[in-house]
Amino acid sequence: MALPATLDEAVDALAAEPAAVPVAGGTDLMAAVNGGLLRPTALVGLGRVAELRGWEYRDGHALLGACLTHARMGRPDFAALMPGLAAAARTAGPPQIMNAGTLGGNIISGSPTGDTLPVLAALEASLVIAGPGGARRDVPVSDLLVGREQLSPGELLAYARVPLLHAPQTFLKATGRTGPGRAVASVCVALDPAHREVRCAVGAIAPVPLRPLEAEQWISSLVDWDGARTVHPEALTAFGDYVAMTCIPDPEPDPGTGEIAALSPGLIHLRRTVAALARRALGRALS
Repeated sequence: MALPATLDEAVDALAAEPAAVPVAGGTDLMAAVNGGLLRPTALVGLGRVAELRGWEYRDGHALLGACLTHARMGRPDFAALMPGLAAAARTAGPPQIMNAGTLGGNIISGSPTGDTLPVLAALEASLVIAGPGGARRDVPVSDLLVGREQLSPGELLAYARVPLLHAPQTFLKATGRTGPGRAVASVCVALDPAHREVRCAVGAIAPVPLRPLEAEQWISSLVDWDGARTVHPEALTAFGDYVAMTCIPDPEPDPGTGEIAALSPGLIHLRRTVAALARRALGRALS
């Protein structure tokens, strides 16, 4: 197992052993190994790479190291910087998961229930990928999650570049019986006063976070951006329903008969859950 001390050393170690797997907290990696889904031939440990465990301000953005743990992101000083990510990190699971699991691991694993993913999607974050020879490239987080971009051999996720909106952000999730803290649905709402936008992303109900863009545009047009940033309570309810219908639409009509099948009871319940989360998340952000 290689134990590099710098980011460039970590990239060199991966380039020298293309089959090697980088590991920081190892929460998802060890679950895959224990489940027989992965048998890495070599590991590159990132625990000594100090530059990946912190964050810094740069050009109106926060540059977040990929090895930031959920526990670290949940602390008050980070919450003042990134309230949405802090709220998501605090719900990631039991203490052993929060202390070991990392932002980068959440992104690379790409699990639909990854709590930070809808927050990063709503904030329109990008990822800084480090490559051999000091190469760096930026990739929209959504492009990596949907597979439009992939890491090449020798590349490593180094940072998440997140815009600082200086406005309220909320994250809420509903959990079920699938595991400790594991979401069945989650919603992030972020206000962007500079662009007079409400941003929203829904997690856990699809392979990647969903952005209900039409619902965002509709509710953004109703917010009093120059005043109290409030909307009528009925608009909150309508927004929740709009988000839920967008993310969990009715089935398509049957091509032969034109009939529309009814949603299953499970999807009806999930739609109601998403609507309630979106309504509450927006209400808290505006309050």
